[in-house]
Amino acid sequence: MLKLAQKDILRADQFSREEIDLIMETARGFEHELDGEKALETMRGKILSTLFFEPSTRTRLSFEAAMLRLGGEVISVAEAKSSSAAKGESLYDTIKTVEGYADVIVLRHPRIGAAAEAAAATNKPVLNAGDGAGQHPTQSLLDFYTIEKEQGKVEGLTVTLAGDLKHGRTVHSLADLLASYNVHFVFASPRALRMPTEIVEKLKARGVSVAETENLAEAVAASDVLYMTRIQGERFDDPSEYDRLKNAYILTRAMLARAKEGMTVMHPLPRVNEIATEVDSYPGAAYFRQAANGIPVRMALLALVTERA
Repeated sequence: MLKLAQKDILRADQFSREEIDLIMETARGFEHELDGEKALETMRGKILSTLFFEPSTRTRLSFEAAMLRLGGEVISVAEAKSSSAAKGESLYDTIKTVEGYADVIVLRHPRIGAAAEAAAATNKPVLNAGDGAGQHPTQSLLDFYTIEKEQGKVEGLTVTLAGDLKHGRTVHSLADLLASYNVHFVFASPRALRMPTEIVEKLKARGVSVAETENLAEAVAASDVLYMTRIQGERFDDPSEYDRLKNAYILTRAMLARAKEGMTVMHPLPRVNEIATEVDSYPGAAYFRQAANGIPVRMALLALVTERA
């Protein structure tokens, strides 16, 4: 069996299919154990440090809950202003300090490439919890896990990624992860928020089927999985441009009347207004189940990189 021992988790395209299978299998095992309300000692004696220099609810709490469920301990920096970064400390110095306190480090940072910089500073495993508009590999893994649970498979599906595809690290990562599978992508976005050209070209060079559209309703009708994202106001240099685009796509229950039977609706959350609350009662609305899936998947990653699984 392949191991991920002491590996950094920095990008979604770093995984082989065998490694993805290993992560999914390990996550399913942990989910089964959680369902049995069994107290786990997998990570007993290990300490996780979560360093979050951008806001987070689901990612930070699910990583910390995962470690606690595994019997480990957590030390945390929940925001930049509560750390010495507010005093001008470099990321390198922060990581060199924290490696003396923890066995594994989870980092969220506003700068693309920060996770790779952190990984280069330490021999402790670093897990990228989001680096600006770059990558969010652990989110893509829990998204994969969710698609497999909701649809029963990944191969052969039509997956629509919709909304802010320019700035969305979750969709960048999911596109990378699914590129090794026989999926057809539909990228639905306003022209100003299209998926970056380099990502589209990389997918096509690998033989991945990709279509782009500005028509969300047409994309909904074609999809097995619809992955909605919010328009990320914090990534815009021009507030007026955000105001122009913020309501570009709003998924309503009426739009779902055209959907395939059994279509899955996903969202990495937080939701602003791009999915109407009336959609929550739709059977395929999986976004809160998706968030819960972060626990077993992140349990699997923590155990695998620390050689406890």
